[in-house]
Amino acid sequence: MRGRAALRHCVLVPAGEPRVNPPASSDRLVSLWRLDPKVLYLNHGSFGACPAAVLREQSRLRAQMEREPVDFLDGVLGGKLDEARATLARFLGADPADMVFVPNATTAVNAVLRSFALEPGDELLLTSQTYGACRKAADFVTQRAGARVITARVPFPLTGEEEVVAAVLAGVSPRTRLALLDHVTSPTALVLPIERLVGELAARGIDTLVDGAHAPGMVPLDLRRIGAAYYTGNAHKWLCAPKGAAFLHVRADRHRQVRPTVISHGYGGGLHAEFDWTGTCDPTAWLCIPAALKHLGAALPGGWAEVMARNHGLALEARALLLEALGLAPPCPESMIGSMASILLPEPQPGCAAAGLDCKALHGWFRARGIETWLFPEPAPLLRISAQLYNDLEQYRRLAGPLLECFRGR
Repeated sequence: MRGRAALRHCVLVPAGEPRVNPPASSDRLVSLWRLDPKVLYLNHGSFGACPAAVLREQSRLRAQMEREPVDFLDGVLGGKLDEARATLARFLGADPADMVFVPNATTAVNAVLRSFALEPGDELLLTSQTYGACRKAADFVTQRAGARVITARVPFPLTGEEEVVAAVLAGVSPRTRLALLDHVTSPTALVLPIERLVGELAARGIDTLVDGAHAPGMVPLDLRRIGAAYYTGNAHKWLCAPKGAAFLHVRADRHRQVRPTVISHGYGGGLHAEFDWTGTCDPTAWLCIPAALKHLGAALPGGWAEVMARNHGLALEARALLLEALGLAPPCPESMIGSMASILLPEPQPGCAAAGLDCKALHGWFRARGIETWLFPEPAPLLRISAQLYNDLEQYRRLAGPLLECFRGR
């Protein structure tokens, strides 16, 4: 499927919402960011990129904080956090009472995992595509308690979501205490059927911690409907807030089971009191989330629905272009792609630049040619591309040339 045909079959945008063919990035859209014009930036997924208008709002808030730090941090901050929390909760289909701010999704995963009183023989269920830092957090808490990590092998390539569901459910046992599942996998960029997985696990008496680091702003979210016991997401990726903006959503019946990784003055005061103040920090990234939602949502006439549809459509077209250039088959169905897509890299032809290079060296090869993209060695050598409003299809055509040179010698 290509262009409008692909979007007609896209399951990520609700019926009745705008469906658009990805246009070339206009100068107006590109100018929203401060990205280096000399770099072909195709890696929004790693750390996001914050628009200039949102950075100006952060500078304004920082100036207000430094003009009277005590009044800001000990006086008005609580109200500002509540306002930002309410705005984000509306966007995510959540209750503000269930939501707290954290610096990043990894911090939230650590908070939940380290709040569990695991016993010897208990099991944490992960997948083979769990984000590496979170896998290490799971290793830490299980090793300390004499518990075990069970890894469900999610294949890539794959033909559809049934393979994911079957793999996860096959890992369940009577000792499973919690499942940690990515909503959008980092290396392979798969959008997992998270609502279905949460429901299947809940029917077996198992809570789910969803690592939705990439999901907010990439796919429509309704956290009430998903129903996970715990859900975390970054706001500095696809919502384009400043670095250090993320959230943890804790279902109301699980509030008392979770503590922040740092215990401070709010201990015993409830979810908000404990997470809102874990010590002195710069809270302005959290406070800029409403500005990020406003500015990016206003970038296209159809608002956030059009932003997500446009990025999704561009990711599909870019993937198709690169697969055709390299003569490769799609590694997953289009229904499991959001605003990123990964392809399995081919074996390099003898004498090509890629022969004998690992992913780090390959990244340097592309970076020396002014291309910022993302490569990963597992489950096989992968190239992951991202699609944001500052990207257009011509940029992926410019990537195809060096790819062919690097792997095919032409």
